[in-house]
Amino acid sequence: MAGFFKSLLARFSKPDFDWDELESTLISGDIGPRLSLEIVDALRSQGRKLNGEDILQVARDHVRAKLPKEIPPLLPHTDGRPKVLLMIGVNGTGKTTSTAKLANLLHHQGHSIVLAAADTFRAAAVEQLQVWSERLQIPLVKGPQNCDPAAVCFDGYEKAERLGAQFLICDTAGRLHNKHNLMEELKKIHRVVGRKDPTSPHEVLLVVDATTGSNALQQAREFHKAIPVTGVIVTKLDGSGKGGIIIPIQQELGIPTRFIGLGETADAFKPFDPTQFVNELL
Repeated sequence: MAGFFKSLLARFSKPDFDWDELESTLISGDIGPRLSLEIVDALRSQGRKLNGEDILQVARDHVRAKLPKEIPPLLPHTDGRPKVLLMIGVNGTGKTTSTAKLANLLHHQGHSIVLAAADTFRAAAVEQLQVWSERLQIPLVKGPQNCDPAAVCFDGYEKAERLGAQFLICDTAGRLHNKHNLMEELKKIHRVVGRKDPTSPHEVLLVVDATTGSNALQQAREFHKAIPVTGVIVTKLDGSGKGGIIIPIQQELGIPTRFIGLGETADAFKPFDPTQFVNELL
């Protein structure tokens, strides 16, 4: 969503702008109708002629107020148990790539990791994680194609526990949020991982594609109904993606964005910084 606020500033630089046009422009940025209306109402209540800088400041202030002050870092347990991260999402969002990039990020932070290739229906996903595991020298647990993904996650936990790894990252198959049987399978994975540690999975990270706009909010709603989502990873913010979808997901569901993807390279993936997002990306 790079430059959305800058384009807003350029488009409404004159004081005789159209309020309806401003409202539709804000909504088109995927920040959601509710917040768009709040921004317009706040501007109207000032009762004076406004310039582009006024619009920009009010919009930024309102967006920033909807986001957490800071996002806590992803830290390992202090008691030696592996922290289990379950990666979920629909097909095509960049979930497996994000799994690999998250492993890369944690690896470079000095943490020990085990990967579980629980997308057992897509050979390319397992091969992709295999490449990353070899490159980073991170252990990978996998099974035969079409095997039970819950069993792969369970085996992954056992290996992480045996090796004393700090993190277990489970890459699950992409699934449409409106397919009942696939969502039931996800619930099973959630239950099975919890057999080794009743508190796990400790993070359920939903990967959404910024270019899908408001559809990402619907995905978040449905996945959150199936299993409690603790955080969001927003990919493709380097292209035409409108990162404003971060705000309605936070506002409606209380799910914070934990990481963002800004490109294809491994280092184009970083923890979400709310202030930087508002000041730079927006």
